[in-house]
Amino acid sequence: MEQQPNSNRRNFIRNLSLGSLAAISLPNIVTAATGEMKAKKVTLKKDAVILFQGDSITDAGRKRDQSEANNTSALGNGYAYLAAAALLREFPDKNLKIYNKGISGNKVYQLAERWDTDCLQIKPDVLSILIGVNDFWHTLNGNYKGTIKTYRDDFNALLDRTKQQLPEVQLIIGEPFAVNGVKAVDDKWFPAFNEYRVAAREIATKFDAVFIPYQAIYDKAQQSAPGSYWTGDGVHPAIAGASLMAASWMDTIKK
Repeated sequence: MEQQPNSNRRNFIRNLSLGSLAAISLPNIVTAATGEMKAKKVTLKKDAVILFQGDSITDAGRKRDQSEANNTSALGNGYAYLAAAALLREFPDKNLKIYNKGISGNKVYQLAERWDTDCLQIKPDVLSILIGVNDFWHTLNGNYKGTIKTYRDDFNALLDRTKQQLPEVQLIIGEPFAVNGVKAVDDKWFPAFNEYRVAAREIATKFDAVFIPYQAIYDKAQQSAPGSYWTGDGVHPAIAGASLMAASWMDTIKK
């Protein structure tokens, strides 16, 4: 469908993915949930390289044998793809190069193991990281022995290393989130999981990163539709949740 020249970025994302109820409420959800963080924005220069990093929420079924920028298969089918689509639509004059290197199941230490190839060699101008849910979730079944201290220390070390190699990189850090009462997420997650959310925010402040409060965004979204509308299992976004995340991500970009 042809877009009007003056249609804004949120129109594109919400029309792409949401039903009428969520479409009406999405801008209000984003505004209400991110209000205090909106002062800080990311500026995109011409020829900017943008890299999305994280776990399965970012991975979203991307084809890992496809490595070129702006490749549909390489971007997956989640929020990173929707954000990339909006970026390329809104800034056609900037010749943006957008990559997704999220890998399902990853924790912070696993990002670090592949960081040279999957981040530093790409030399992003904008680096977006959403990581932390597995650092907690995998402790519940005994498959991982990490603690909140492990998460903090590993994340701090990763960003120290990144800033040493890429001192001018602009950082976006997404808050780990979980929607209670939807399949995989129940009361046993809390309050311990909240510590990972707090840690991510504190790390974002330390490294002067834009912070996206995804938990608050999902919490606010449940005033419009139940948690199962936004996420299939409490962690992985449904189509509506991915669109909501993409809109929130785009709200960090300076026009």
